[in-house]
Amino acid sequence: MQKPLNKIGWITGASIVIANMIGAGVFTSLGLQLEFVQDPNYILLLWVLGGFMALSGAFSYAELGVHFKRSGGEYQFLSKIYHPILGYLSGWVSITVGFSAPIALAAISIADYAQIFTELPLKIIASVIILLVASIHSFTINNSSLFQKLITLIKIVAIVMFVLFGLSVAEDSKLYTFHSSTVDFSNYSLAVAFVFVCFSYSGWNAAAYITGEIKNYKENLPKALIWGTLIVTGLYVLVNFVFLKNASYEELVGQIEVGQIVANNLWGEKGSQLISAIIILILFSGVSGMIWVGSRVTQVLGEDYLIWRRYAKRNQNGVPVRAIWLQAIISIAFVYSGSFEQVLIYSSFIIQLFSLLAVIGLIVLNRNKDYRNEAETYKSPLYPIPQIFFIITSLWVLFFLMLDKPKESIFGVLSLLLAALTYFINKHLSKD
Repeated sequence: MQKPLNKIGWITGASIVIANMIGAGVFTSLGLQLEFVQDPNYILLLWVLGGFMALSGAFSYAELGVHFKRSGGEYQFLSKIYHPILGYLSGWVSITVGFSAPIALAAISIADYAQIFTELPLKIIASVIILLVASIHSFTINNSSLFQKLITLIKIVAIVMFVLFGLSVAEDSKLYTFHSSTVDFSNYSLAVAFVFVCFSYSGWNAAAYITGEIKNYKENLPKALIWGTLIVTGLYVLVNFVFLKNASYEELVGQIEVGQIVANNLWGEKGSQLISAIIILILFSGVSGMIWVGSRVTQVLGEDYLIWRRYAKRNQNGVPVRAIWLQAIISIAFVYSGSFEQVLIYSSFIIQLFSLLAVIGLIVLNRNKDYRNEAETYKSPLYPIPQIFFIITSLWVLFFLMLDKPKESIFGVLSLLLAALTYFINKHLSKD
């Protein structure tokens, strides 16, 4: 007999948002951005704009999540607002690549940074990490909650200490080595630089995937989404300011290992080991958050569709163990495939598209008089300003992503045809 489901509070929900958002991106993106935008003021402006975009999305998803009540994120929203097939397509993307490819990338990155501590093969380390985290999340929600809060707290403390030390260094700031320029939001370079920011902010909607596991969700879901996003935005802006302050343009431009370069400037050779340890903690927390959240999409899809039915089953503590291990197996398959980084690009295009449709869906809902008059529910602050901002910036990103990565973007759209095929197969099987 299944026990009553233990639910989490907003602090755990916020830690899941933070864990899903903060990955290696913030420690690697700046060097690539500087190839397109050389003015540090506009670099920081892009990170602030990315935070506003994520916060606008968080406002919207908080309202949608409270209204629809059920776990699943876009799967639930798009199914109810538009048509079940659109929700199914978003769920398919989440199950097959949306979470699995980022989990694989994070695990491989952990293994790469761990090479200074061990000589084990990268893929073996990555696989063990995924299996370990899946095991931790396979018992009770309380265990998952405690582990997620602990590893996320350690991650935040490590980043804050790095920022504080970077800000307190008495050396002259190296910001003067950068170039001044005028901003043009129709400029291709600025848009591509902003794409890197958007990738780093992805995950702001994580708590909306587990609404059904959040106690008093009407209050705690908005808190989790909004506070998690605000904390990450503050950290991102500060981290990039520290990078710009403690390394020159010549040192950073075109470089991936931005964190190591700055750490080496701050602490010498030991800095590389320190930043590697911090990034390992960051990525480990991300793997944990994505396995928790991603498996719940599979579980909810299994409750609604016959071909996924076996993954809806929970253990006696309410944990969808089969869904967790499916997520782990697909992620390990990506580790060994070697092609997941390209998959990550095209899945990011589709995921951004589905997020855009969800926010547009909130505007569609608000055209309904009964919905507008619905009592005792969360309403997005300043509606519809955040939604319009999110829509404009999303279209901006999608347009320039299509220009910059046309093959991956088109392949992402075409891959939905396979998902649609399984949808109609399920409908046929359900009639039998």
